[in-house]
Amino acid sequence: MRDPNNPCLFCNINESGWAHINDLAYASYDSYPVSKDHCLIIPKRHIKDYFDLSKDELIACYELIKIVKEEILVKDQTVKGFNLGTNIGKVAGQSILHCHFHLIPRRKDDVENPQGGIRSVIPNKQHYKRDK
Repeated sequence: MRDPNNPCLFCNINESGWAHINDLAYASYDSYPVSKDHCLIIPKRHIKDYFDLSKDELIACYELIKIVKEEILVKDQTVKGFNLGTNIGKVAGQSILHCHFHLIPRRKDDVENPQGGIRSVIPNKQHYKRDK
């Protein structure tokens, strides 16, 4: 099996893999999507994670996230929400050690109980009851 970090998969993506691009980042649809139109937003500079982003890189990623979100909503009216996240470090699930954001479209009834959303990274913490 090929190591996606040697060489870095995200540093070596060709133009045909870009959905959108700006000076500091690009968007590419995920090869292993969680849902239809799951997209990755990736800074061009090889950096490990979110905490290494410059302010300009963060803004560039934000701009692409907004563009892709709107594009998805226009082409698929069944999308009613999104999960947006980034894994930071191997223990948090980061497998490609180049900063990237996941924009995951969500549709009504795509899971039985969506409560907790991103909290499901630790399954027994996803569902919770609020104290009054």
